[in-house]
Amino acid sequence: MTERNVLGTDLEPCGTDPMTGFFRDGCCNTGPEDRGSHTICAVVTAAFLEHQRGIGNDLSTPRPEYGFPGLVPGDRWCVTATNWARAYADQAAAPVVLAATNEAVLQIVPLASLREHAVDVPDDLSSFGL
Repeated sequence: MTERNVLGTDLEPCGTDPMTGFFRDGCCNTGPEDRGSHTICAVVTAAFLEHQRGIGNDLSTPRPEYGFPGLVPGDRWCVTATNWARAYADQAAAPVVLAATNEAVLQIVPLASLREHAVDVPDDLSSFGL
């Protein structure tokens, strides 16, 4: 069964380079075992990565033992709703791809907050100089 996004349509893929998602399927799918609610498809920025490191969630350092390459600005990643909300409160929220953000996040983060940071990011990021 296809999960839904915050727009009410089928959940679109978030990213495959690096492969994201709690289930490492490229989508922000969730389930009972996903206690962190990895449901927000974020386009990580340097400020967001720095904020996450500051709260003890280092997303930049590669962790090969977990198959995690480490993120760089411009990567799309399914981030936890709680950590994104904390970054939002601290004025460091990453941009959000709404079509790839799971509707389950709405139990934690209001749609209005997500919309404030919504972006439509093309697959080819070269035009952004990243």
